This record gives sequence, structure tokens and C-alpha cells, in this order.
Amino acid sequence: MTEVKDMTVLITGASSGIGEACSRRFSKEGARVILAARRLDRLRSLAATLPSDCLPLELDVSNRDKVTKTIAGLPPEWRDIDVLINNAGLSRGLDRFHEASLDDWEEMIDTNIKGLLYLSRIIAPLMVKRGRGHIINIGSIAGHEVYPRGNVYCATKHAVDAITKGMRLDLVETPVKVSTVDPGLVQTEFSMVRFRGDVDRAKSVYQGYRPLGGDDIADAVFWIASRPDHVQVAEIVIFPSAQASAAVTHKQFE
Repeated sequence: MTEVKDMTVLITGASSGIGEACSRRFSKEGARVILAARRLDRLRSLAATLPSDCLPLELDVSNRDKVTKTIAGLPPEWRDIDVLINNAGLSRGLDRFHEASLDDWEEMIDTNIKGLLYLSRIIAPLMVKRGRGHIINIGSIAGHEVYPRGNVYCATKHAVDAITKGMRLDLVETPVKVSTVDPGLVQTEFSMVRFRGDVDRAKSVYQGYRPLGGDDIADAVFWIASRPDHVQVAEIVIFPSAQASAAVTHKQFE
């Protein structure tokens, strides 16, 4: 087992959901956590509750210049990032391809694909230079199968899967490890974002069965990061017990 105590862990999308859960889990284990997200107020509130050293960092991963300047401007004691968790991502809408919003497509592509690329491209060479590091991308079951009306969101998560595999191939001669965790249905703010604040529609996604929670995914991410140096977990797909595929869920109660 690799000791994560005193490691520096950068988590994007840390202000809620899976990112927040990962922040809490790694901090509990003694890691120094960089909390990155657009909502700085929420990051500061989260930081006040964490037991280890942490650095709230306002960051929109889709803004290339902002990503470059923010990472370059990290305080010296926070620059040696041991684990990068690319969690920031979103979905917009659930529309048929020919009826979807181009703005929604742009936002998903910019965040889910470009944001992951911008951050990884800056940090991976630093890991290679230091001779250690681990990049963990949060993908989705949508990166393995396309579901109705998922079109471009699924395409972005297929891209995450391909980029992850490409990273692993290109970094194989280095000590840097690359992994992905691909969840099914997780009850977070995901559906609220997808449906632009429609509370009833968002709630309906998680009714009738017990979905996964952010802590379930954080457990998997932590487990991956804590494997011995010679062990590289390539991919974990996680469903709630009531889910069998992207589009098949068994709902048993109201």
C-alpha cells in the first residue's frame, strides 16, 4: 500500500459531489489537498471542515489561460502534485441530437474534454520530471455505451476514456500511473446541472432505487491511489446494485 499521508492531491470540481467526497477522504487520510473549482466560497467553506492542510483554488478548467496561470502561480510548497484527480465535468440537457443546443455542446466539450487536457498537459510533465505521480480521471458509464439523448455528453466521456488510454500508453516508460473511475448513477448535483435547476426532474432520476453517493466513488479513487507503486489500476466501472447498464435500472419503490 502506498502511504498518501503528506501527499499533495489536486482535485478539480471539488466544491460538490464526487470532488467534495474525494477531498474529504484524502484529507482524512492526511493528504494535503488542493481544492479547485469555480465556486470559491464553497471551497473555503469546505476547507474549514477538513483536518489536513488544504488550498482553495478558484479555477475554471475550461479556461486555458486561467489554468496555465493558476498552476504556474501555485505557492512553492504546493507545486509538487502527487495525485491529480480530474473530476470537473458536467452534462447539459437530455435532448435529441437534431434538437440539442450548440451552446450546451460547447460547454460539455470545453469542460469534460478540454479542461481535462489543459490540466493534465501541464501537470504530467512535472510528474515525469520528479519521477512519481498518478493521474486519475473521473469518467462515466457514458464513456462505454451511448444512451438515448446522451449523444454529445456520451461522446465527451468516450473521449475521456480514449485520452486516459492514450496517456497510459505514452507514460508507460515513466513511473507515472494513469487510471479512470467510471460511475453509473451517482446522486450529486449532476442532474440539477443537466436540467438547469429543475428540482423535480432531477430528483426523479434517483427515485425508486438506491443510487451511489459521492463517498462510494471517493472510496474507489482512494483505493486506486493507495495501491503499491508496481500496481496500476487501469479502470473501475461502478454501478449501484439496481443498475445493469447505462439505460437499465430496476426501480422497486416510489
